[in-house]
Amino acid sequence: MSPTIEVDEQTCRSIEFAARMGNTTAGEVVARLVRTASVPPSAPAAASKEGEGKERKVDVYVDYEGHRTRGSYDRDTKRIDITSGPLAGQSFKTPTGAARAVVAHYKPGVNPNRNGWSFWLLDDGSGGFLQAIRHSA
Repeated sequence: MSPTIEVDEQTCRSIEFAARMGNTTAGEVVARLVRTASVPPSAPAAASKEGEGKERKVDVYVDYEGHRTRGSYDRDTKRIDITSGPLAGQSFKTPTGAARAVVAHYKPGVNPNRNGWSFWLLDDGSGGFLQAIRHSA
């Protein structure tokens, strides 16, 4: 028997909608929310105050369809360069373009539309989404 969590009807509908939009399961939506909520609130703020010495490239990854794909996000150009897997060596103008390429490669029969900012995870152990550093200079 699987563990269950009770939520109100509106929350359940919202989770199911997010799962459909992300072509994933309700459980994965909840898992991502928990991972995001588990990041200390000061982590993104501290990263954005590092100033001039801040690394321009940020390592990111995504686990999709049982495959881990790694990449490098460039804060200046907003590009993602894929660094592992079958798409290694490809560069995308946006995180969303890179996310769509990953989905299309591993699951060609589904709509590849994804929000790249919430698709890619920071490869710094925080479990945070790329969204956390989107507007940091």
